[in-house]
Amino acid sequence: MFADDHGNIGQMSAPQRSTGRRSAPRRTIAATGATPPTPAHLTVTSRVGPPVPAPPSVTFTGGATLAATVPGGEAGAAPPDDPHPVEIAGLLHELTSRLLGADDMTHALDRLADFGARAVPGTLRCSVALIGEGGPPALATSGPQAQALDDAQYASGNGPALEAARTRAVVTATDLPGDARWPHLAECASTEGVRGVASIPLDVQRSAVGSVSFFTERHGGIDPEHLLTAMALVNQAEVLLGEIQRRESLHEGAIVDRAAGVIIAQRGCGVHEAYDVLRDTSQRLGLPREAVAERLIAAAARNAES
Repeated sequence: MFADDHGNIGQMSAPQRSTGRRSAPRRTIAATGATPPTPAHLTVTSRVGPPVPAPPSVTFTGGATLAATVPGGEAGAAPPDDPHPVEIAGLLHELTSRLLGADDMTHALDRLADFGARAVPGTLRCSVALIGEGGPPALATSGPQAQALDDAQYASGNGPALEAARTRAVVTATDLPGDARWPHLAECASTEGVRGVASIPLDVQRSAVGSVSFFTERHGGIDPEHLLTAMALVNQAEVLLGEIQRRESLHEGAIVDRAAGVIIAQRGCGVHEAYDVLRDTSQRLGLPREAVAERLIAAAARNAES
């Protein structure tokens, strides 16, 4: 791998997914300095057969070739502790099970932060920020350790997590206490024992943007091979969170439809008028339409029992 003075590495487009979703915007791993050279190829080397090129959607730039190997590979391959494809597949399967089993989006984000801290070697703290329209960011962390560092980021509105969310680029730092991009984080990072960070964009289609940050005690940040694992986990999490968001939308829509039916029964009005009543009540009370619908349904159920 190659890195600049800040620890940023190459440029990488997000893998395209055959999930039926609209393709995510092209992402880059931010690099500073000179114009990137010609793209290199990611190659997997095995003892049997020729090198297998990576899918065309995965491209690195910066004049370096990243090589990996399966057990028993040729000399000169990546170190033996590199993440094996079977290991990554197992992590993705476990992440899928955990997130789809969450009660709601908040619970899913908590599980993502906890899983990220345990799945990526060297991670001291994993934090997730998801920013939707018209509301405060949804935040989740793997624990209280180094909480002050996240607090300092969000209080100032500037830091690696927010930069990754804004730029849609992977943002890394190999020496956070001495990084000139965020001098306001230097003292806090030093006090909390945080040396490196990698913040990866998190994009829930048509809903919210954010990032997942992996903080390390190790000077130099996350190893490049483990960074690829982290990126794979975040890419998978995007798909899963999008599905959770879809389920919640369907559930909320069903509640609104039931409340509209209650209004029609009580007032003898038409369908459009019933939805207008819900909308006007929501605006007058300053509550989401779903919350108004839930209250109306609960009140109707109590009246039916009395």
